[in-house]
Amino acid sequence: MTTSTKSDRHRPGTVLRTTVIGASAAVLSVILTACNGNGTSTASPADAKTASATAGGKATAAGAPTTGAKPAAKPAGAGSGAASSAATKPAPSVPAPAKPLASGTAGDDGCDHKMPISPDEVAVYRYTPEGGSLSLIVKYGNWGCAPADSDGAPFETVGKETYMPMDQAAYITVTNPIVESTENQHIGVQEFLDWLEAHPNSGLVFKYHLGADGAIDRLDEEFTP
Repeated sequence: MTTSTKSDRHRPGTVLRTTVIGASAAVLSVILTACNGNGTSTASPADAKTASATAGGKATAAGAPTTGAKPAAKPAGAGSGAASSAATKPAPSVPAPAKPLASGTAGDDGCDHKMPISPDEVAVYRYTPEGGSLSLIVKYGNWGCAPADSDGAPFETVGKETYMPMDQAAYITVTNPIVESTENQHIGVQEFLDWLEAHPNSGLVFKYHLGADGAIDRLDEEFTP
């Protein structure tokens, strides 16, 4: 009778699978050990994201103010440009009061400093026979105020020189310096013209009278010291 005996050998496929499974387990154990010495994971992916977000939030808070933060208060004394300009603008200077006029000066000498133009007195400068008729070259004016150390008031001329026709038969009286007298002396027309020619622009003051033809028919020198 034939007795079948079982073989103690394993099949090749079974041995291979056992070897692969053992190797895989060893590799996985090495990987886990490298991540954590005690074989546990250090952090989950969700924990990593949370830590990153928290770090980002702290950086933002440190670098910029939060949305609800109030702006810093302005320093004391700061204001608008107009207020600052008004504060630094100097106060307007007040003019000093005018000094009163001292007694005895020209301000209270009783003289009228705005005398009107004299209607019948002129200062005589020259003469001219142009146009076939005799004319005196004169300037109108008025009497000013006499200085304190003067014997009389000056005759102040105004305007430009003008021409006044004179009758060659006019009656003329003169005084100093034309004649050596303080009293008016009668002289002829030609004698008067000779003196004017020898002393041009003297400006001696004369009181005149016009005849019916508008020419001077009388001329009297006004004595001036």
